[in-house]
Amino acid sequence: MKRIYEYTDLQPVLDQLLQNKESSDLEFKSAKGGFPHSFWETYSSFANTNGGAIVFGIKEKNEQFFLDGLTEEQVKKYERDFFNAMHNKERVNIALLNENDVQTVKFGEAYFLFFYVRRVDRGLKPVYCGLDPYTGTYRRDLEGDYHCSREEVNSMFADANLTSPVDGRILKNFSKEDLDGDSIKQYRRRFEQWNPDHVWNALPEDNFLEKLNVFRKDRNTGEYGLTYAGLLMFGTYSAIMDENPNFFPDYQEVQDLKDRWVNRICPDGNWESNLFQFYSRVLPILQNFLPKPFILEDNQRKTETPAHVAVREALTNALVHSDYTENVSLNIYKYPNKMVFANPGTMLIPLKQYYKGGESVCRNKYLQTMFTFLGSAEKAGSGADKIIHGWEKQNWKRPYIEEKSKPNKVVLTMSMESLLDESIMQGLAKHFGDQIQKLSRQQLMTLALAYSEEEITNERLQCVLDMHRTDITQMLSRLCAQKYLESTGYGRGTKYHIYGLNIGLQDANIGLQDANIGLQDANIGLRDANIGLQDANIGLRRKRYSKEQMRELIIDYCQEWRTAEEIAIAVDKTTAYIRDIVLPKLTDVLEKRYDVPHHPKQKYRVKQQKKE
Repeated sequence: MKRIYEYTDLQPVLDQLLQNKESSDLEFKSAKGGFPHSFWETYSSFANTNGGAIVFGIKEKNEQFFLDGLTEEQVKKYERDFFNAMHNKERVNIALLNENDVQTVKFGEAYFLFFYVRRVDRGLKPVYCGLDPYTGTYRRDLEGDYHCSREEVNSMFADANLTSPVDGRILKNFSKEDLDGDSIKQYRRRFEQWNPDHVWNALPEDNFLEKLNVFRKDRNTGEYGLTYAGLLMFGTYSAIMDENPNFFPDYQEVQDLKDRWVNRICPDGNWESNLFQFYSRVLPILQNFLPKPFILEDNQRKTETPAHVAVREALTNALVHSDYTENVSLNIYKYPNKMVFANPGTMLIPLKQYYKGGESVCRNKYLQTMFTFLGSAEKAGSGADKIIHGWEKQNWKRPYIEEKSKPNKVVLTMSMESLLDESIMQGLAKHFGDQIQKLSRQQLMTLALAYSEEEITNERLQCVLDMHRTDITQMLSRLCAQKYLESTGYGRGTKYHIYGLNIGLQDANIGLQDANIGLQDANIGLRDANIGLQDANIGLRRKRYSKEQMRELIIDYCQEWRTAEEIAIAVDKTTAYIRDIVLPKLTDVLEKRYDVPHHPKQKYRVKQQKKE
């Protein structure tokens, strides 16, 4: 009979095995009946996302773990089968693992087989099963492996072509008449101000544009014309839409959910909505929210602080790293307590490399060059350093970047709050009492982050604390044992919340959850979601509700069909918290519209009485 374990029983041995590996995810697969067929899908998804470890010999169900009881002979056979199959092109297109990446582990009387799959460089993507990339490419999200769309696969191929950046593509049937003359003149003035002695200042306009690669000649084909970068940077909006109907850069300033946004910059027909004009309009607004201390440098007042530089870098990065082939908008949000930069596409380097800096990898190299001449987008891999440094100088929380999927987006959140803010510490002291004074600084910072962001992960803490992830795991386990935190999930997917306090304190995901469905739909969702919340305490903190209050609010709101995202906004919580924790406890009063697990358009409402 298979023995049942909780994750905490297996955690010490698993943490030890993962300690020196760059594994951001963990997948258990039963191998009792033979080599698992789903292995290659996970192999593909890990390689195309952020890497991970696959474990044979353990079956997971409802956070309980059943050991297969594999013998040493069985795992050795599976290891041989794997290496034989990995070098077969009909099984997978790239052999990624070597002998050091496959490990046999004995646990009691049973054996496990570990496979460490690394995230591959952009030049090797996509990694796919079988012979057809469009039917065999997978990526990873919170729910597991998912099959990539044709558009996602094409984006991987485009990113892998290092010698031909997507934005350098020469457009057919486009000319200089498709560019906005005022945008070009304004750019040249900015160029001259930033580069007063540059030899290009004396060039005629057409030659100047050629130097910027707005127009270029393909040396292989001899073709000459307007580049995609030139169109995005200086084009008229109608011309850009002819080439890319999904192009819609959008800035929203939100002060109060009841009013949705108080300022918005998006293509509305009042300006030529190219990237240069969007950058020129949005950057001063964002920087205007930052403190402007009185600083003298060479007897001249200096108004640009490291925080101003950080915002400029963040905005520029969003513009030059966007995948403009994605069917999703570029969104910039300003909330009372933070700025959020969400650009379409995936990250081209691992998260750890992003924070480490020193490596310049850009999706749109021609756009990057154009912004470089305006004092932004340095090609030294220092953008992240400037963003982090600028925020640290203000003693604000470290900026946090994450990848989202379906659709693909890279989201950078720059909180304008101190991690050990007095109000946060007062809230913790009120909840836990004087005992928090006995905690270390790292423990206090962990609780403060969990309090202000509602939920935290080991990965999130790695971006805040100067600690190894194994040490963070041990600290989190102690905080849970001491009832400062409580956890949900297991392994790399474990999330931690303040013990006994159902709070949701930030509106980071407002608009981001459903902005990609369509801007019109997103705005309708934001407007409808606030019905009945006139007394909500919205500002730098979300309102706290007891379980009974939460239940009554949701019942009152769900008199008609509502999505989890709409419910989350209505009660001022995160979508994940509502979907994964709250809604499963309301099955006695709520019904689902679709009787299918994980339906992408699932909605909920109060159960209706059946008519006799």
